[in-house]
Amino acid sequence: MSQMAVTFNQVSHYFDELRALNDLSFSLPEGKLMALLGHNGAGKSTLIKMILGLLDPCRGEVSVLGQTQNQNLASKAASSDIGYLPENISFYDKLTGHEVLSYFAALKGVSARAVAPLLEEFGLAYAQHKAVKGYSKGMKQRLGFAQAILSRPRLLLLDEPTVGLDPQASQFIYHNLKQLTDQGCTAIVCTHELQLVEPQLDLALVLGRGKRLAFGTLDELVLNCGLGVHMAHPALAGLVATHPLLQSFYRDGDLICPVSQREVLMKYLTLECQLFDVKVTLPDLAQVYHAKMAQMQVMSELGLSLTSGEL
Repeated sequence: MSQMAVTFNQVSHYFDELRALNDLSFSLPEGKLMALLGHNGAGKSTLIKMILGLLDPCRGEVSVLGQTQNQNLASKAASSDIGYLPENISFYDKLTGHEVLSYFAALKGVSARAVAPLLEEFGLAYAQHKAVKGYSKGMKQRLGFAQAILSRPRLLLLDEPTVGLDPQASQFIYHNLKQLTDQGCTAIVCTHELQLVEPQLDLALVLGRGKRLAFGTLDELVLNCGLGVHMAHPALAGLVATHPLLQSFYRDGDLICPVSQREVLMKYLTLECQLFDVKVTLPDLAQVYHAKMAQMQVMSELGLSLTSGEL
């Protein structure tokens, strides 16, 4: 059985009258990548700060890597077990890339010998003795990612790691992230770039106004949202008239069925209709996210509370 890297048990946190997190519960197993999604102000940054030990819960319990966050754990942010890449990374401009990583190595108790190989691995060896003020956005982001994994952490937190990066730089980030999770590192990626994180994620947590709107694998979230699978084939229009079963699923030239009925319908198309090259399009993460945001908005307009649990 997998150990849990992060567990939130009915956690709430307040800023005056604002409920940044409201009775939030979830458990993230070790070695998994979780996408952390939500609108601006949903509570994502508060969640990350609580994992880092920079904020204590007003109510409930947070457990990180087997330790309960029930005291002032601001030093956790510098722990060798946790790596963190903030959204707006900044360094002392006059320091070189090598000096920046050397500083973080000393801070985290990592041997200085680890710096040069990491700069080489991240394609920064040629600029390691240049001042960071001359680095491009992509170079600074690579340097930030390098400092986050310098200690080979067990838990990695990335806040909007690919914002402003070109496709090649974004691919580099996620390629390295996949290697780390394959080696057992647990990762939480807070992002609005859903198409980039979707191929990598094991789980997704969707927050809305401090509440958990959805949590699970992509398949579980799609099923929870009631989103449909699209099936397309040029012969469908002619088959609908002679196959009444298809009529209930046929809309605008495609068959659209619940995820739970996909296998049954595919079997029918193959055995009864002799269609073997049906194009199947599954709902993606963006559709799940927008469905949850729409449900939250409808509940708000109806004056219903989100405090009763997951949508």
